[in-house]
Amino acid sequence: MKEYQTLAEIQGDLREGVVTCLQLVDHYLERISSQSHLNAFVDVYSEEARESAKLIDQKLSTGNAGRLAGLVVGIKDVLSHKGHELQSASQILKSYKAPYTATAVQRLLDEDAIIIGRQNCDEFAMGSSNENSSLGPVLNAADNSRVPGGSSGGSAVAVQAGLCHASLGSDTGGSVRQPAAFCGVVGLKPSYGRVSRWGLVAYASSFDCVGPITKSVEDAALLLEVIAGADQFDSTVSQKSVPSYSSALSWNGKARIGYIKESLESESIAPSIRRNTQELLDKLKREGHDVQPVEMSLLQYLLPTYYILTTAEASSNLSRFDGVRYGHRSEDSRDLESMYKLSRTEGFGDEVRKRILLGTFVLSANYYDAYYTKAQRVRRLVQEETQRFFEQFDFFISPVTPTTAFKIGEKSEDPIQVYLADIFTVHANVIGYPAISIPNGSDESGLPVGIQVMARPFEEEKMLAFTSYLSGVTKESYSAVS
Repeated sequence: MKEYQTLAEIQGDLREGVVTCLQLVDHYLERISSQSHLNAFVDVYSEEARESAKLIDQKLSTGNAGRLAGLVVGIKDVLSHKGHELQSASQILKSYKAPYTATAVQRLLDEDAIIIGRQNCDEFAMGSSNENSSLGPVLNAADNSRVPGGSSGGSAVAVQAGLCHASLGSDTGGSVRQPAAFCGVVGLKPSYGRVSRWGLVAYASSFDCVGPITKSVEDAALLLEVIAGADQFDSTVSQKSVPSYSSALSWNGKARIGYIKESLESESIAPSIRRNTQELLDKLKREGHDVQPVEMSLLQYLLPTYYILTTAEASSNLSRFDGVRYGHRSEDSRDLESMYKLSRTEGFGDEVRKRILLGTFVLSANYYDAYYTKAQRVRRLVQEETQRFFEQFDFFISPVTPTTAFKIGEKSEDPIQVYLADIFTVHANVIGYPAISIPNGSDESGLPVGIQVMARPFEEEKMLAFTSYLSGVTKESYSAVS
């Protein structure tokens, strides 16, 4: 079966009778089986997906199929799907089954998408390499000795390796965009509140976003259009109407683009990423766009602010996993206190325990003002500085990551180096702005390089149109080189 780049191509072949949904599902099931060493899926819904495909084929024959008919999609193991296991890649939720379906997942189903399985991730979405999963690391399909990025690593690899056409992930500090960059696919983080978080296992509630991973900007726009919008189950979701993103992908005119000078000059940025980013900016200048370097005085405070606030929220959110109500309960408990301690110690992995402890520390009475309150103030200052930036520019462009995918285990002894993998992506989460990662060539070893575009809040329509144009620019540049 040919490798489809867009859902439109799939649906064209479905209309012509070249392929059926059942054949698509069988193809992906075969791919999942043959590429099982990648460890991208932790649960495959083989028979359920085949039955759904048969039903949708019938709908197609009568002209009653939804907008996503023919889309075979995987969901990250932090999104609820009623009656299916939901583990968050953690032993503390082993064998737990979701009692309801996440809003974003339900909206896919309502438009006749076929969910083929549950995808591996860093435990409770805490990580930048997918090495923190209790179900084992995911391997990058471009080089099996390297990480896929995280925390949505399984979701990105599944699209990269052709195990499904698209994935639904979550992005708290770059967890959709960073693995998308490492795997050479498209990853979209919408504005905070654009997509309902109902049914998403909470890591840091004021940062978490649900977003798609696809092969094309076109499909990312369509999936966002389907999953976005008001939801009675989520009080933080926006009531703004949802534009028709998929029908507004034409870009006209010249853009005002800003980029941080240090992102191209710092020695910590891999030469290939500096080169590819600079070449793209130079080409945009030649095409008449206004491309200007800018300085952000608070850039150095982004990562500390992000990790202080997210760990504090994680400490609160993960307190529900105590061995009492659901999930793992230690068999060695002697009393209530030991049950709490042992259940959480046995159930949580090292990285999750580390972040819970750090979050509890910054929320403690003696340190609350010194860390948590100050970080909230810095968050506000970063937002104000970014608002001033967007008074002059339409888009903010940066690399997605400082390096391409690193070796598995290479940075496990130095967590700070792993945290630095998020240095360009946390900005959008700290302030709640939309951002997208698209492929931007590769390095000397053939590993994917990504480029990130950030826009004003709820200007996804404009961002997607420009990124669709930009995607054409990058493909033209690197196809000419090859």
